[in-house]
Amino acid sequence: MRDSKLSSKEFAWESQLRFYWSKVTDDIEVQQCTGVLSYEYEYMGLNSRLVITPLTDRCIMTLTTALTFYLGGAPAGPAGTGKTETVRDLAKALALRCLVTCCGETLDSFAVGMCFMGLIQTGFWGCFDEFNRINRDVLSVVSAQIKTIQNGLVRKSK
Repeated sequence: MRDSKLSSKEFAWESQLRFYWSKVTDDIEVQQCTGVLSYEYEYMGLNSRLVITPLTDRCIMTLTTALTFYLGGAPAGPAGTGKTETVRDLAKALALRCLVTCCGETLDSFAVGMCFMGLIQTGFWGCFDEFNRINRDVLSVVSAQIKTIQNGLVRKSK
């Protein structure tokens, strides 16, 4: 019979979202696999949590790894499978506000730019629901804005 305790090097342990106090930064670090993120201390009340499945676990692992390298995430799948809720739940675990914007044909580059400006100023996450509905001409502007934001994050710009 196998011992129920996990080694700190086993994938079953490494793949869990773990919270540590870092003596180096004198702050909380959230770790998962190779991903290391900071805890943001945003209080959002006592809301319900997402039901965790192997699929949501895999999605959260992918997002934390991507965010460690200053990349975004774009969960994909059929409607109603919990993509937006998974992103919101990860943000909540990191104590970070996540603002959901429903995209559509009426969303223009100015409106998306205003959303990005607000997110940058507050440090919140943005979740663009139904992103595939944005017009193609707006997508080119949005991709340029996202690239500028990513470059600023890599350079740790203020």
